[in-house]
Amino acid sequence: MAALSSPLLRSLHRHLPIRFSPLRCPTAASPRGFASLQSFSSSCRPRHTAVRSSSTAPTSAAPEATEEAAQTDDDEEEARVVLPTNESSERLLRIRHTCAHVMAMAVQKLFPNSKVTIGPWIDNGFYYDFDMEPLTDKDLKKIKKEMDRIIRRDLPLVREEVSREEAQKRIEELNEPYKLEILERIKEEPITIYHIGEEWWDLCAGPHVDSTGQIVRKAVELESVAGAYWRGDENNQMLQRIYGTAWETEDQLKAYIHFKEEAKRRDHRRLGQDLDLFSIQEDAGGGLVFWHPKGAIIRHILEDFWKQIHLQCGYDLLYTPHVAKADLWKISGHIDFYKENMYNQMDVEDELYQLRPMNCPYHILVYKRKMHSYRDFPIRLAELGTVYRYELSGALHGLFRVRGFTQDDAHIFCLEDQIKDEIRGVLDLTEQILGQFGFRYYEVNLSTRPEKSVGSDDIWEKATIALKDALNDKGWKYTVDEGGGAFYGPKIDIKIEDALGRKWQCSTVQVDFNLPERFDITYVDSNTEKKRPIMIHRAVLGSLERFFGVLIEHYAGDFPLWLAPTQARILPVTNNELQYCNEVASELKLRGIRAEVCHGERLPKLIRNAETQKVPLMAVVGPKEVESKTLAVRSRHSGEIGNMPVDDFISRIESAVFKKSSL
Repeated sequence: MAALSSPLLRSLHRHLPIRFSPLRCPTAASPRGFASLQSFSSSCRPRHTAVRSSSTAPTSAAPEATEEAAQTDDDEEEARVVLPTNESSERLLRIRHTCAHVMAMAVQKLFPNSKVTIGPWIDNGFYYDFDMEPLTDKDLKKIKKEMDRIIRRDLPLVREEVSREEAQKRIEELNEPYKLEILERIKEEPITIYHIGEEWWDLCAGPHVDSTGQIVRKAVELESVAGAYWRGDENNQMLQRIYGTAWETEDQLKAYIHFKEEAKRRDHRRLGQDLDLFSIQEDAGGGLVFWHPKGAIIRHILEDFWKQIHLQCGYDLLYTPHVAKADLWKISGHIDFYKENMYNQMDVEDELYQLRPMNCPYHILVYKRKMHSYRDFPIRLAELGTVYRYELSGALHGLFRVRGFTQDDAHIFCLEDQIKDEIRGVLDLTEQILGQFGFRYYEVNLSTRPEKSVGSDDIWEKATIALKDALNDKGWKYTVDEGGGAFYGPKIDIKIEDALGRKWQCSTVQVDFNLPERFDITYVDSNTEKKRPIMIHRAVLGSLERFFGVLIEHYAGDFPLWLAPTQARILPVTNNELQYCNEVASELKLRGIRAEVCHGERLPKLIRNAETQKVPLMAVVGPKEVESKTLAVRSRHSGEIGNMPVDDFISRIESAVFKKSSL
C-alpha cells in the first residue's frame, strides 16, 4: 500500500523552509517593487543554471528566462534549465505523486514487514513515512534500484472506486493499521483506490501518470531519511521518512542537484562558524543564540538602521520587560490558546510570572497608561523585543528555529478610516527596508476572515477592503487566501526571495479586533464618547535571528561593504610598515570605518586569509606606501583599485557606505 496523498495532504510539509525559483545575484541592480527577472553573474549560480518557472509569482510580466548565461572560455553559453513547479506543471505533480507510490511499493517488496502511512508530493519532490526499522544509505540504493525496475515494467496506474466497507476489508486483510486510521478520516464517498499493475494499491485521490513508464528513471533520486512522528505528535510512533526528488527530465534533476550544492555552500550554520558570526552553545541550551563580536556588530548596524528609519516614519520606540505576571497572559488569551509554545511559569514572592512569548500586551499597557483623544491617532509604537517560545529540540534549526529571538515588532493604534493609509505606510516602509538588503522580489498573500472569528461583519469588511485598497494603491499583485486570516482579523503576509530564489516569510501586517476588546482599550471621539481603536500588528524583518540567517545565505557570507563586520583590512608587506598600518587603522576607526591590521604572515597568506574571511577591502602597505603616505587598495569584488592617499580611501568608503554600494 501507499499513502493517501491527495492535495489536502500538501499542508503536511509546510514546515519546509524553502521554495526554489530563479537564482538572482544579490548585488544586481533592479527597479523597485516587483521587477522582472534580471541577469545575474556566473559567480552567483551553479554550473547548471536552475531557473524556476511559477504560475503563482506576484511579479508583473516575469518572463520565463530573460537572463543569458555567462560565456565560457570558448564563448559557449552555460546550459540553462527551466525548473517547473507543481503549480506550473500538472505533469510534474503527477510524476511526483506516482513516484511516492512507486517508492512505497518498492519498500514493501524489499521490507515486507514495513507499514505504510502517508506520502504526499512536496515542493521539490515527494516523501513517504513508514513504520519500520531504521534505514541506511545502502538501503536507499536498494530501494532506488527496485523503483527503477518498477518503472521499466511500465505498469499501468488504475483508479478504482469502492465502498467504505470494501476498503476497510481490504486494509484489514493487509494488516495496515495506519491506513485504517486514515480511512476513518475520509468523509467523502465512494472511496478511491489507485493500483500499480495488479501487485500493489493504495487509498488515494490522485492524480497520477497513466503508467510507471512515463517516469524518467534518471530524473528521480532518493535524497535522505529522517525520523518523523505519526501525525506530528511526539507521543506517537517514530516513523522512517524517505525524501525523494523527481523531475520531468534528467537535465532538470542535474540543475536541481547543482542548486542544492549552492544552497549547501551558503548554509548559514556552516558560514556562521567559518566566519565566527554566532554559535549555539549546548552548555547553555539548544535554540539559544550567542552573537559573536563579528555577528554582534552586524546586528548593531541592523538595529541602528531599523531604529533610525522608524523614527523618521513617525514611530515611537519602546523597551519593555522580558517577563510579566501570568495574569497578563490570561487577559491576552495566550495561556488559553498558545500555552504549548510558552515556558513554564515561575513563582516570584507567591505570584506567578511568565517569560513573554509576544510583545503585544506590553504595547497595549503603554497605550493604556493614559486616556487618548481621536486627535492623537495614529499612534505607532515599535520595539526590538526579545521573546521566548518553546520549541521541541528536534525542530530547532540554526537561526531559523530558535527558542529565544528578537522581533522587530510594532503596533499601530488608529481609527477605522485610517486603516488603509496606515497599511500603505507599512507596505512602503517594508519595501524601503527590504530593498536596502537587495530584496526586490516578493510573494504577497492577503488572508481573509476564517469561519471562526471575533468582530462584527462590518469591521471585517472595512478592514479587508482597506488591506486590498492599500495593496492595489501600491501596485502589488497578491493572492487571496479566502478564510486564511487569523481569528482576530485579516492579514497580509510577504515572502522575500533570496539570491537562490527561495522564499522566506518575514514581513506581516495584521489587523486585530481581539486584543483591544480583551484589554478594553478606548479613546474619546469628537462627541466625547468612548470608542474602541483599531490595532494593527506588523513586523518587517520578522526576527533578527532568522533574518540574519537569511542574510548570511542570501549573501553567501559575503556581506556588502555597509554591513561587513570588517570593512577594511590593512596588510603590511613586512613588520617595518606595521607602525604606519596601525596609524592608518586608528584614523579609519575614528571616522567610523571598521578596520583592522593583520600581520605576522607572508603577504600572499594575508591576502588569502582576507579573501577567506570575505573582507571587502584590503589595503597593502609597503615601503613606497609608507614614504608617500598612501595605500595600495584591493577590492574583493573589483580587484586592484590602485594607490591612493588615506583621505581618499576614507572618502570613497564613506561614499560607498552611504550609497550602500561596493567599492
